[in-house]
Amino acid sequence: MTTGKEQTSTEAAGADRARPTARRAVAGRLSWGLADQAVCSITNFAVGIYVARSLGLSAFGAFTLTWVTYGVVLGVSRGLATDPLMVRFSGMSEASWRTAAARATGTALGVGTAVGAVSLAVGLALGGSVGHAFACLGVVLPALLLQDAWRFSFFAAGTGRKACVNDVLGALALVPAMVLAARAGNVAAYVLAWGTAAAVAAAYGCLQSGIRPRATEARAWLRAHRDLGYRYLVENVGVSGAAQLRAYGLGAIVGVGAVGVVRGAELLLGPFLAVLMGLSLVTVAEAARVLRQAPHRLGTFCLLLGGGQAVGALLWGAALLPVPDRFGEFVLGDVWHAAAELIVPATLGVAGAGLGVGAAAGLRALGAARRSLRCQLFASVCYVGGGLGGAAVAGTVGSAWGVAAATLSGSAVWWLHLRSALREHHHNTIREVRTP
Repeated sequence: MTTGKEQTSTEAAGADRARPTARRAVAGRLSWGLADQAVCSITNFAVGIYVARSLGLSAFGAFTLTWVTYGVVLGVSRGLATDPLMVRFSGMSEASWRTAAARATGTALGVGTAVGAVSLAVGLALGGSVGHAFACLGVVLPALLLQDAWRFSFFAAGTGRKACVNDVLGALALVPAMVLAARAGNVAAYVLAWGTAAAVAAAYGCLQSGIRPRATEARAWLRAHRDLGYRYLVENVGVSGAAQLRAYGLGAIVGVGAVGVVRGAELLLGPFLAVLMGLSLVTVAEAARVLRQAPHRLGTFCLLLGGGQAVGALLWGAALLPVPDRFGEFVLGDVWHAAAELIVPATLGVAGAGLGVGAAAGLRALGAARRSLRCQLFASVCYVGGGLGGAAVAGTVGSAWGVAAATLSGSAVWWLHLRSALREHHHNTIREVRTP
């Protein structure tokens, strides 16, 4: 017969053995997130460098305008489709995930089709190189958003390896597409090449998952998750919309070339941004798992996550400062000298963003959509105000410093709200336990 003490000892031993296994599982999922984003960031870096060297500063600025516009639409798609999927279906049963993934990817496809039609019409009306680029963006938007939706769906299921394989295929498909675009020698051709590679990866995502996106059930998905979806929509559009407003405003105040300079500085920080974006793919899902399994550790998890990213950004920025001009010119061409002046403020801005990512993951895991929305709106207003105010005072460099100050201020607000949300969750949990 087993005594109570022996049973307790056995359970404790089992828990001790389970902890390393759980840590290895978390490390594995984070590793696939980093690997997947490394592929994406290397691809984006290569595309940016290729376009910058091929088309020059002004044309690169036009390409960047389509890039940031895509970022706004991507925020809409993620807010309505994949963000609710990550929060509510991470770690769930396969049957639940498959149903949710079909609806979420269908929603993303629907968003891409609807917004793509608008972009196509506006681009044709504008005409010229910029108008043609936006028209082509409208054509490829459904494929771009569907591929992104598959990535998040795979991470929600804990199968980041599939997301990484999908992006590798997209990167390989991009090589011949870019070669063909170089023969055309215009911005529109590069946009089409980018979207064509995404279409290949999006189609492969259907084969990987064995799921067909159900665009006809998008309305049901939106209705079921409207408490999160619409708030995340506003929150995401606040992020990408602020970047778009800053880009358009910077182009109007300083010139389109300034937009290309800012993008060049972002490319210099590309390897670290790969880490930042890679972790963001899995942080919400991991924070949700921590909340379910060990809620008292959520604050520590978010602090380690955000603090580690901030330190990493500072180290990477410090490593960029002594880079010789010859090497910089080889990488960015004519963009290098202006972009190099932005390294310090851009690094501080990325460090602030990394610190805020930890708090944002915690708020989303807690389902505190109202709080996260307030934080993001505040951060976005500061971002636009700092970026354009700085541009009016001191041009492109002033805009970069304004954004750095705004990002650090926004990060502080994120952490204040996370602390309040953790207290509320703790009090609610105690109340539920005491209620018979």
